[in-house]
Amino acid sequence: MGPLPKGVFMTKGVGKHREKLTAFEMSLRSAGIAEYNLVRVKSIFPPRCKLISQQEGLKYLSPGQIVFAVMSENATNEPHRLIAASVGVAIPANPDQYGYLSEHHSFGETDQKAGDYAEDLAAQMLATILGVDFDPNASYDERKDVWRVSDKIVTTRNVTQSAIGDRDGLWSSVVAAAVFVDLPNGK
Repeated sequence: MGPLPKGVFMTKGVGKHREKLTAFEMSLRSAGIAEYNLVRVKSIFPPRCKLISQQEGLKYLSPGQIVFAVMSENATNEPHRLIAASVGVAIPANPDQYGYLSEHHSFGETDQKAGDYAEDLAAQMLATILGVDFDPNASYDERKDVWRVSDKIVTTRNVTQSAIGDRDGLWSSVVAAAVFVDLPNGK
């Protein structure tokens, strides 16, 4: 049986370099998660898991540790091209029920647009398993109102990082992540 994380924090970062891989490393450094061995996982927010601050979450990690994360990334070396990476979360009101995390990466979208989209994806996935009635063709704002009045979805939010491609053609990299941690008993 694998670990069941008790906490998750959200983080984001941006990096630039002439090498794509190094730009990605710089975005992980900017997000504060470069010194961990990151393992990407599917988008489930575990039951009884707590959303905590990045500062709190980093206290429970050690350099070199294998760390599970839901992560979105994007990169470009095209000058002036807008890129974004976002992770959305939807947490059910019932703490014994699992929630959803979603990854979204895009070109030409602002932080707001990419973040709303990722948040909406997570809320839609959660709504479908909780039986929340919604119109998938309605606008995000209309669906968000449904999420708010439903007593089944308690929290939705996102973490999003965007960047504009370097004018001189350096690689620009963005990352957004939900990083799982094991909290001590009683936290």
